[in-house]
Amino acid sequence: MRWELDWLENRARLSPNKKAIIDEDTNKSWTYREINKRSSSVASWLKAQGVNKGDRVALLSPNDISYFDLLFACGKIGAIVVPLNWRLSVHELNEILQDCTPLLIGIHQQFQNMYTPLEQTISKSFMVGGLEYEEIVNTPIEYKHSQVLSEHDPLAMIYTGGTTGKPKGVVLSHQSIQWNAINTILSWNLSEDDVTINYMPMFHTGGLNALSLPLLMIGGTVVIGDQYTGQKVVNSINRYKCTIILLVPTMYHSLIQSDEFQESEFPSMKIFLSGAAPCPLQVYDAFQKKGLAFKEGYGLTEAGPNNFFIHHEDAQVKHGSVGKPMLFNAIKLAKEDGQDAKENEVGELLIKGKHSFSHYWNNELATMETKKGGWVHTGDLAKMDEDGFYYIVGRKKDMIITGGENVYPLEIEHWLAAHPMVDEVAVIGLPDEKWGELVAAFIVPKHFYTIEAEELSEYCEKKLGRYKIPKRFICLKELPKTVVGKIDKKKLKEISIHT
Repeated sequence: MRWELDWLENRARLSPNKKAIIDEDTNKSWTYREINKRSSSVASWLKAQGVNKGDRVALLSPNDISYFDLLFACGKIGAIVVPLNWRLSVHELNEILQDCTPLLIGIHQQFQNMYTPLEQTISKSFMVGGLEYEEIVNTPIEYKHSQVLSEHDPLAMIYTGGTTGKPKGVVLSHQSIQWNAINTILSWNLSEDDVTINYMPMFHTGGLNALSLPLLMIGGTVVIGDQYTGQKVVNSINRYKCTIILLVPTMYHSLIQSDEFQESEFPSMKIFLSGAAPCPLQVYDAFQKKGLAFKEGYGLTEAGPNNFFIHHEDAQVKHGSVGKPMLFNAIKLAKEDGQDAKENEVGELLIKGKHSFSHYWNNELATMETKKGGWVHTGDLAKMDEDGFYYIVGRKKDMIITGGENVYPLEIEHWLAAHPMVDEVAVIGLPDEKWGELVAAFIVPKHFYTIEAEELSEYCEKKLGRYKIPKRFICLKELPKTVVGKIDKKKLKEISIHT
């Protein structure tokens, strides 16, 4: 085996007694030596079950140390770990299992009731989180490397959310995951003194690859969180002296409204990061008022997910910017005609780097559509200002064309979110015979306040061109969210039909 691929083994040698992982709920911790021993024992056990290079090992679990056990164990063997989204229906999970055909699946004891409905698709399974699993990870068996591995060999397969169709298995190689970590460490100046708490679901690239693996590679500490609340995150940040954290905008939305956020000074924190979706500007304002460093990032399962860096001082001036490309990746903006977008012109965001995905599992056509000439075509629209700072405008598929004019929902969402009586907002395009599409805004009012459409329309006239002003305002008690906290615009279209 090429030893540079098993970087955990090397980190355990360099930092054997350093605390690597902590479980928030139990406060149990593991050193790097202990983490490597666990994964070595799991690798030996997997081999005894017949798992070999290229075989898939699935995991259905809440945020738990077993994610790291299996990821690092599969890395030693050359197998592919497939984390499963436990929030999906049994039908959806069975579809994924039929697609990736795992040789073995680990099911956390919390999800024992899901075993029988999945049994028809599962060949072999084992229970995670109980005494039987602890016997496996604590059996002192050193794994003997017998496979010759390449950095291009697959290590993980993460299925996309599937809000626009059937989920696709995004295959990430050793190279993809390692270079995302290296790029992040160097571009974001991470160090062994950094501590994060991870509430992002670990079946998602944001939970595994955004901060967890980069911090473990550099020798930092990762606290595994599970059930998120604003009160809980503040207490845990201060308890574990966290220095950096990644949350999605919906999490920040609840955090800044909590009493704990208002009362805490967060003495250990260096930076708060937001990802997965563009962040409302009032979140920036809340952190700026407290003198706390806050900024946004951008990524996707197919690339990174880390691609940009912005200094927190620049983020205070360049609200909404994700910054500039990191050290080891390239960015390009392509217009509809294939030409590069100029300053302040909108184009599709293309990404190139060793951190990009290998291919979609069993889907050559989708791979060819997404990877062209070495560039990952993200489907996201962005622009670059005169200082070289990038801004995400929105999804290409979400752009609204009304009366021949292009409308970017994010611009309208930012303005409506600044209304004093608006708690949350989402803007989409709906089919219309006259305009082709009409602009529709879904509003969650604050404190059960009633906002009339006329009031919101007049408010929009202060800032937006007439063709951008929503022709429909629909008030909801809450906005539907995807499993990773993004606003589910597909469900909003379904809601619009019945309102």
